[in-house]
Amino acid sequence: MNDKQPKPHINVDYFEDLTGDIGQQPSAGVDDIGKRIRSLREDKGLSLEELSRLTGFEVELIAGIESNTVQPQLGTVIKLSKALDSAFGRLVAGVGEKIYSITRRTEQRPVSRSTAQKGSRELYTYKSLAPKVKGRHMEALLVQLEENPDEELSVHEGEEFIYVLEGTVLFIIGAERFELEPGDSIYYLSTTPHVVAAKQGQAKIVAVLYEG
Repeated sequence: MNDKQPKPHINVDYFEDLTGDIGQQPSAGVDDIGKRIRSLREDKGLSLEELSRLTGFEVELIAGIESNTVQPQLGTVIKLSKALDSAFGRLVAGVGEKIYSITRRTEQRPVSRSTAQKGSRELYTYKSLAPKVKGRHMEALLVQLEENPDEELSVHEGEEFIYVLEGTVLFIIGAERFELEPGDSIYYLSTTPHVVAAKQGQAKIVAVLYEG
């Protein structure tokens, strides 16, 4: 008689050790995105009003992002990068200088946060896993998701792939809803309105974004 218990398809303890508590790590560099956006806007000679017309975002939102009072969602950063003729990865993680990137656990970039546009509720925190590649068109991120009770939608250019490490992820795309467990993954076009959030409490994912 074989009384061995079946091994889980994914070693959750390993991933817990890998990711730790993203939100508790040092947050130096959280305001870098706002500074980069302001620098690019000023370099192009654009006013806040002109960037607002190019993106459809309210002037108050852009000003809040630049002053670090609002932490933009990744879809918002993608739209801003397009309007500023800048690579998405440059705004998220800075300009790379290499043709490859090996990122040791101890070398992962500082955490950035994204909040709801209506208020300061945190939706997720993330850090870049491959910031050193020059001219990259994909951005690999380690993301800690929070609940999104308002189911605030995101829509932007590009494509996304997510792999669930921990917790249950609520995924909404168009009129369809799914719950993703550790080991589940999904690839989708970001041009369809979507929600990626923790169903309850927190969840952790690896996300790969292609800006298109």
